[in-house]
Amino acid sequence: MYQQLGVIGCGLMGGSFALALKKAGLVKRVVGYSKSPSTTEAARKLGVIDVAAESALLAVSGSDIVLIAVPVAATEATLKAIRHLVNPGVLFMDVGSTKCDVVDAAKRALGDRVAGFVPCHPIAGKEAGGVANADAALYQGCKVIITPSPVTDPAQVQRATDVWSGIGAQVVRMRPQHHDTAFAAVSHLPHLLAFAYFNAVATQARGPDFLSLAGPGFRDFTRIAASEPAVWRDILLANRADLLAQAHKFREALDGFERLIESGDPVALEAAIRKVSDARASWQLSDRPSPTGSNPAARPGGK
Repeated sequence: MYQQLGVIGCGLMGGSFALALKKAGLVKRVVGYSKSPSTTEAARKLGVIDVAAESALLAVSGSDIVLIAVPVAATEATLKAIRHLVNPGVLFMDVGSTKCDVVDAAKRALGDRVAGFVPCHPIAGKEAGGVANADAALYQGCKVIITPSPVTDPAQVQRATDVWSGIGAQVVRMRPQHHDTAFAAVSHLPHLLAFAYFNAVATQARGPDFLSLAGPGFRDFTRIAASEPAVWRDILLANRADLLAQAHKFREALDGFERLIESGDPVALEAAIRKVSDARASWQLSDRPSPTGSNPAARPGGK
Protein backbone atom coordinates (compact mmCIF):
# COMPACT_ATOMS: atom_id res chain seq x y z
CA MET A 1 0.00 0.00 0.00
CA TYR A 2 1.13 3.53 -0.79
CA GLN A 3 0.97 6.12 1.95
CA GLN A 4 0.10 9.11 -0.25
CA LEU A 5 -0.89 9.63 -3.86
CA GLY A 6 -0.19 13.03 -5.35
CA VAL A 7 -2.46 13.84 -8.31
CA ILE A 8 -1.56 16.73 -10.59
CA GLY A 9 -4.66 17.32 -12.68
CA CYS A 10 -7.83 16.30 -10.88
CA GLY A 11 -10.00 15.75 -13.94
CA LEU A 12 -11.52 12.57 -15.33
CA MET A 13 -8.27 10.60 -15.65
CA GLY A 14 -6.53 11.76 -12.51
CA GLY A 15 -9.71 11.64 -10.45
CA SER A 16 -10.60 8.16 -11.64
CA PHE A 17 -7.10 6.91 -10.79
CA ALA A 18 -7.43 8.32 -7.28
CA LEU A 19 -10.83 6.68 -6.77
CA ALA A 20 -9.57 3.38 -8.18
CA LEU A 21 -6.59 3.27 -5.83
CA LYS A 22 -8.83 4.10 -2.88
CA LYS A 23 -11.34 1.41 -3.82
CA ALA A 24 -8.57 -1.18 -4.25
CA GLY A 25 -7.05 -0.28 -0.89
CA LEU A 26 -3.76 0.69 -2.50
CA VAL A 27 -3.42 4.15 -0.96
CA LYS A 28 -4.14 5.74 2.41
CA ARG A 29 -4.38 9.40 1.43
CA VAL A 30 -4.75 11.44 -1.75
CA VAL A 31 -3.50 15.00 -2.23
CA GLY A 32 -4.55 16.75 -5.41
CA TYR A 33 -3.73 19.87 -7.39
CA SER A 34 -5.30 21.36 -10.52
CA LYS A 35 -4.55 24.59 -12.33
CA SER A 36 -8.12 25.65 -11.59
CA PRO A 37 -8.72 25.97 -7.83
CA SER A 38 -12.42 25.28 -8.37
CA THR A 39 -11.56 21.88 -9.89
CA THR A 40 -9.35 20.97 -6.94
CA GLU A 41 -12.03 22.03 -4.49
CA ALA A 42 -14.69 20.07 -6.36
CA ALA A 43 -12.45 17.01 -6.22
CA ARG A 44 -12.15 17.40 -2.46
CA LYS A 45 -15.89 17.84 -1.95
CA LEU A 46 -16.61 14.78 -4.09
CA GLY A 47 -14.20 12.67 -2.05
CA VAL A 48 -11.88 12.12 -5.01
CA ILE A 49 -9.00 13.64 -3.06
CA ASP A 50 -8.56 14.09 0.68
CA VAL A 51 -6.51 17.28 0.64
CA ALA A 52 -6.39 20.11 -1.89
CA ALA A 53 -2.85 21.35 -2.59
CA GLU A 54 -2.11 24.90 -3.65
CA SER A 55 0.63 23.89 -6.09
CA ALA A 56 1.93 20.89 -8.00
CA LEU A 57 4.97 20.88 -5.72
CA LEU A 58 2.81 20.62 -2.60
CA ALA A 59 0.84 17.75 -4.14
CA VAL A 60 4.12 15.86 -4.63
CA SER A 61 5.57 16.69 -1.20
CA GLY A 62 5.20 13.65 1.04
CA SER A 63 3.80 11.46 -1.75
CA ASP A 64 5.30 8.08 -2.60
CA ILE A 65 3.30 7.78 -5.84
CA VAL A 66 2.46 10.64 -8.23
CA LEU A 67 0.18 10.75 -11.27
CA ILE A 68 0.52 13.63 -13.73
CA ALA A 69 -2.76 14.01 -15.60
CA VAL A 70 -2.30 17.24 -17.54
CA PRO A 71 -2.47 18.03 -21.29
CA VAL A 72 0.64 16.64 -23.01
CA ALA A 73 1.84 20.15 -23.89
CA ALA A 74 2.00 20.96 -20.16
CA THR A 75 4.08 17.91 -19.23
CA GLU A 76 7.50 19.57 -19.38
CA ALA A 77 6.49 22.62 -17.33
CA THR A 78 4.84 20.37 -14.75
CA LEU A 79 7.92 18.17 -14.41
CA LYS A 80 10.16 21.21 -14.10
CA ALA A 81 7.95 22.52 -11.29
CA ILE A 82 8.36 19.32 -9.25
CA ARG A 83 11.87 18.34 -10.36
CA HIS A 84 13.67 18.55 -7.04
CA LEU A 85 11.16 16.18 -5.42
CA VAL A 86 11.60 13.49 -8.09
CA ASN A 87 13.46 10.98 -5.91
CA PRO A 88 14.24 7.28 -6.52
CA GLY A 89 11.76 6.12 -3.89
CA VAL A 90 8.79 7.86 -5.52
CA LEU A 91 6.89 6.45 -8.51
CA PHE A 92 6.04 9.13 -11.09
CA MET A 93 3.68 8.40 -13.99
CA ASP A 94 1.69 10.32 -16.59
CA VAL A 95 -1.40 9.47 -18.66
CA GLY A 96 -0.63 11.34 -21.89
CA SER A 97 -1.98 10.11 -25.23
CA THR A 98 1.34 10.70 -27.02
CA LYS A 99 4.60 9.33 -25.73
CA CYS A 100 7.68 10.39 -27.74
CA ASP A 101 7.11 14.04 -26.85
CA VAL A 102 6.45 13.14 -23.21
CA VAL A 103 9.64 11.07 -22.98
CA ASP A 104 11.65 13.90 -24.54
CA ALA A 105 10.05 16.46 -22.23
CA ALA A 106 10.89 14.31 -19.20
CA LYS A 107 14.54 14.05 -20.26
CA ARG A 108 14.82 17.80 -20.63
CA ALA A 109 12.98 18.62 -17.41
CA LEU A 110 14.37 15.95 -15.11
CA GLY A 111 17.92 15.40 -16.32
CA ASP A 112 19.55 12.60 -14.34
CA ARG A 113 16.32 12.08 -12.35
CA VAL A 114 14.39 10.89 -15.40
CA ALA A 115 14.93 7.22 -14.46
CA GLY A 116 12.13 7.48 -11.89
CA PHE A 117 9.51 8.63 -14.41
CA VAL A 118 7.36 5.96 -16.10
CA PRO A 119 5.39 7.15 -19.18
CA CYS A 120 1.91 5.59 -19.33
CA HIS A 121 -1.18 5.81 -21.54
CA PRO A 122 -4.44 4.31 -20.28
CA ILE A 123 -6.77 3.52 -23.18
CA ALA A 124 -9.84 4.73 -21.33
CA GLY A 125 -12.13 7.72 -21.19
CA LYS A 126 -15.64 9.08 -21.42
CA GLU A 127 -17.45 11.50 -23.68
CA ALA A 128 -17.83 13.88 -20.73
CA GLY A 129 -14.65 14.86 -18.91
CA GLY A 130 -14.03 16.63 -15.63
CA VAL A 131 -13.80 15.49 -12.05
CA ALA A 132 -17.59 15.21 -11.76
CA ASN A 133 -17.37 12.21 -14.10
CA ALA A 134 -14.47 10.51 -12.32
CA ASP A 135 -15.17 6.80 -11.91
CA ALA A 136 -13.34 4.19 -9.85
CA ALA A 137 -14.15 1.58 -12.51
CA LEU A 138 -12.82 3.61 -15.47
CA TYR A 139 -9.65 1.53 -15.79
CA GLN A 140 -11.23 -1.87 -15.15
CA GLY A 141 -10.37 -4.13 -18.08
CA CYS A 142 -8.76 -1.37 -20.14
CA LYS A 143 -5.30 -1.55 -21.65
CA VAL A 144 -2.59 0.65 -20.18
CA ILE A 145 0.43 1.16 -22.42
CA ILE A 146 3.72 1.68 -20.58
CA THR A 147 6.51 3.12 -22.76
CA PRO A 148 9.77 3.11 -20.80
CA SER A 149 12.86 4.67 -22.33
CA PRO A 150 16.26 2.96 -22.14
CA VAL A 151 17.07 4.95 -18.98
CA THR A 152 13.83 4.19 -17.11
CA ASP A 153 14.46 2.25 -13.91
CA PRO A 154 13.14 -1.33 -14.45
CA ALA A 155 12.06 -1.45 -10.80
CA GLN A 156 9.85 1.60 -11.36
CA VAL A 157 8.38 0.02 -14.49
CA GLN A 158 7.45 -3.04 -12.44
CA ARG A 159 5.91 -0.87 -9.70
CA ALA A 160 3.84 0.96 -12.33
CA THR A 161 2.77 -2.36 -13.83
CA ASP A 162 1.70 -3.64 -10.42
CA VAL A 163 -0.31 -0.49 -9.65
CA TRP A 164 -2.25 -0.53 -12.92
CA SER A 165 -2.81 -4.28 -12.66
CA GLY A 166 -4.00 -3.77 -9.09
CA ILE A 167 -6.88 -1.59 -10.29
CA GLY A 168 -7.92 -4.04 -12.99
CA ALA A 169 -6.05 -2.78 -16.05
CA GLN A 170 -4.20 -4.92 -18.60
CA VAL A 171 -0.65 -3.66 -19.02
CA VAL A 172 1.29 -3.72 -22.29
CA ARG A 173 4.82 -2.41 -22.76
CA MET A 174 5.86 -0.71 -25.99
CA ARG A 175 8.58 1.54 -27.27
CA PRO A 176 7.43 5.20 -27.41
CA GLN A 177 7.76 5.43 -31.19
CA HIS A 178 5.77 2.25 -31.78
CA HIS A 179 3.07 3.61 -29.48
CA ASP A 180 2.78 6.89 -31.36
CA THR A 181 2.71 5.20 -34.76
CA ALA A 182 0.00 2.77 -33.68
CA PHE A 183 -2.21 5.36 -32.01
CA ALA A 184 -1.88 7.77 -34.91
CA ALA A 185 -3.70 5.06 -36.89
CA VAL A 186 -6.31 3.87 -34.40
CA SER A 187 -7.01 6.96 -32.29
CA HIS A 188 -5.59 10.23 -33.54
CA LEU A 189 -6.64 9.87 -37.20
CA PRO A 190 -10.23 8.86 -36.30
CA HIS A 191 -10.53 12.02 -34.21
CA LEU A 192 -9.17 14.14 -37.04
CA LEU A 193 -11.61 12.54 -39.48
CA ALA A 194 -14.54 13.11 -37.11
CA PHE A 195 -13.62 16.79 -36.71
CA ALA A 196 -13.24 17.28 -40.47
CA TYR A 197 -16.34 15.30 -41.44
CA PHE A 198 -18.70 17.00 -39.01
CA ASN A 199 -17.32 20.38 -40.04
CA ALA A 200 -17.81 19.55 -43.73
CA VAL A 201 -21.48 18.74 -43.15
CA ALA A 202 -22.30 21.45 -40.61
CA THR A 203 -20.78 24.34 -42.59
CA GLN A 204 -22.67 23.68 -45.81
CA ALA A 205 -25.48 26.09 -46.66
CA ARG A 206 -28.04 23.38 -45.90
CA GLY A 207 -25.95 21.84 -43.12
CA PRO A 208 -28.50 22.43 -40.35
CA ASP A 209 -31.18 20.71 -42.44
CA PHE A 210 -28.89 17.74 -43.07
CA LEU A 211 -28.04 17.45 -39.38
CA SER A 212 -31.72 17.40 -38.45
CA LEU A 213 -32.08 14.21 -40.49
CA ALA A 214 -28.99 12.44 -39.11
CA GLY A 215 -29.51 9.03 -37.55
CA PRO A 216 -27.55 6.65 -35.30
CA GLY A 217 -24.83 5.98 -37.90
CA PHE A 218 -23.97 9.66 -38.15
CA ARG A 219 -24.04 10.02 -34.36
CA ASP A 220 -21.74 7.02 -33.91
CA PHE A 221 -19.29 8.23 -36.52
CA THR A 222 -19.10 11.80 -35.21
CA ARG A 223 -19.37 11.17 -31.46
CA ILE A 224 -15.68 11.87 -30.85
CA ALA A 225 -15.93 15.21 -32.67
CA ALA A 226 -17.28 16.55 -29.38
CA SER A 227 -13.97 15.78 -27.63
CA GLU A 228 -12.13 18.39 -25.56
CA PRO A 229 -10.58 20.88 -28.04
CA ALA A 230 -7.45 21.82 -26.04
CA VAL A 231 -6.60 18.19 -25.33
CA TRP A 232 -6.89 17.17 -28.98
CA ARG A 233 -5.08 20.25 -30.24
CA ASP A 234 -2.06 19.14 -28.21
CA ILE A 235 -2.32 15.48 -29.26
CA LEU A 236 -2.65 16.19 -32.99
CA LEU A 237 0.29 18.60 -32.95
CA ALA A 238 2.48 16.41 -30.75
CA ASN A 239 2.08 13.41 -33.05
CA ARG A 240 1.88 15.33 -36.31
CA ALA A 241 4.41 13.31 -38.32
CA ASP A 242 2.79 9.92 -37.68
CA LEU A 243 -0.69 11.43 -37.95
CA LEU A 244 0.01 13.01 -41.34
CA ALA A 245 1.47 9.73 -42.58
CA GLN A 246 -1.74 7.94 -41.58
CA ALA A 247 -3.85 10.70 -43.13
CA HIS A 248 -1.98 10.11 -46.39
CA LYS A 249 -2.78 6.38 -46.25
CA PHE A 250 -6.44 7.20 -45.61
CA ARG A 251 -6.51 9.63 -48.51
CA GLU A 252 -5.16 6.92 -50.81
CA ALA A 253 -7.89 4.54 -49.65
CA LEU A 254 -10.59 7.18 -50.10
CA ASP A 255 -9.26 8.03 -53.57
CA GLY A 256 -9.48 4.35 -54.47
CA PHE A 257 -13.15 4.16 -53.51
CA GLU A 258 -13.88 7.41 -55.35
CA ARG A 259 -12.34 5.99 -58.52
CA LEU A 260 -14.55 2.89 -58.24
CA ILE A 261 -17.64 5.06 -57.85
CA GLU A 262 -16.64 7.27 -60.78
CA SER A 263 -16.13 4.16 -62.94
CA GLY A 264 -19.72 3.09 -62.35
CA ASP A 265 -18.60 -0.55 -62.02
CA PRO A 266 -20.97 -2.15 -59.49
CA VAL A 267 -19.09 -5.47 -59.39
CA ALA A 268 -15.73 -3.90 -58.56
CA LEU A 269 -17.29 -1.54 -56.01
CA GLU A 270 -19.16 -4.33 -54.25
CA ALA A 271 -16.01 -6.47 -54.16
CA ALA A 272 -14.05 -3.65 -52.54
CA ILE A 273 -16.78 -3.03 -49.98
CA ARG A 274 -17.12 -6.76 -49.25
CA LYS A 275 -13.38 -7.10 -48.62
CA VAL A 276 -13.51 -4.35 -45.99
CA SER A 277 -16.83 -5.54 -44.56
CA ASP A 278 -15.54 -9.08 -44.08
CA ALA A 279 -12.32 -7.82 -42.46
CA ARG A 280 -14.27 -5.62 -40.06
CA ALA A 281 -16.72 -8.40 -39.22
CA SER A 282 -13.89 -10.79 -38.33
CA TRP A 283 -11.99 -8.24 -36.26
CA GLN A 284 -12.59 -8.83 -32.56
CA LEU A 285 -11.61 -6.11 -30.12
CA SER A 286 -10.65 -8.54 -27.38
CA ASP A 287 -8.59 -10.78 -29.64
CA ARG A 288 -6.81 -8.31 -31.87
CA PRO A 289 -3.01 -8.55 -31.84
CA SER A 290 -0.89 -5.97 -30.05
CA PRO A 291 0.66 -3.33 -32.33
CA THR A 292 4.01 -4.22 -33.87
CA GLY A 293 6.84 -3.79 -31.42
CA SER A 294 4.82 -4.37 -28.27
CA ASN A 295 5.61 -6.90 -25.61
CA PRO A 296 3.10 -8.21 -23.08
CA ALA A 297 3.78 -7.28 -19.50
CA ALA A 298 2.34 -8.44 -16.23
CA ARG A 299 -1.44 -8.62 -16.07
CA PRO A 300 -3.83 -9.50 -13.24
CA GLY A 301 -2.95 -12.96 -12.07
CA GLY A 302 0.64 -12.59 -13.26
CA LYS A 303 -0.13 -13.66 -16.86
